[in-house]
Amino acid sequence: MRAAGKDGTILVMPSPPALRPVDPSRLAQHTDALYRAAWALCGSPHDAEDLVQDTFVNVLARPRLIRDSELGYLLRALRNAHADRYRATVRRPVTVELLDHHAVPTPEGGVNARAVMQAIASAPPHFRDAVIAIDLLGLSYAEASRHLQAPEDTVASRLHRGRAHVARRLSREGHTPAARRRLRPAKPPGGANLVW
Repeated sequence: MRAAGKDGTILVMPSPPALRPVDPSRLAQHTDALYRAAWALCGSPHDAEDLVQDTFVNVLARPRLIRDSELGYLLRALRNAHADRYRATVRRPVTVELLDHHAVPTPEGGVNARAVMQAIASAPPHFRDAVIAIDLLGLSYAEASRHLQAPEDTVASRLHRGRAHVARRLSREGHTPAARRRLRPAKPPGGANLVW
């Protein structure tokens, strides 16, 4: 590439390197350097391994053309993959798997949440949905009726049968009748008391 200087002299400037395709067979030689860079970005060896793998997946997903060295290109791709993972992590709510040893001890004769959730999940769908809507989500009978697309009386009936199913299931599993009292709501529609 030629250009004229201020004094009229001709300057010869090197042309930019030509575009060339990324050679997948040469990428493996950069794994150690990428891993060290990823570990510095993540602070964790396990996350670094995942980040390097994500980088290679992104790069090899489609043909790429580069001008400079493969390592420079891979380091930029690594930094971009790290930024993408960070943004996704920030948007995602933090979840923690609860194991049995994390459970809060229940008083003698009490029922733990896992047993109640399993009993609710085992109920027939219409009954389960009513119990979830009213007892777990705290919807009113009118709101539950609207969301479940059923009349309020039908929702009340399904709720009654769903609670009875949960109580029977908990009783079969050796939980005391005290669990049944905890599942009862404060007041059904119209102030009538449901007996079950």
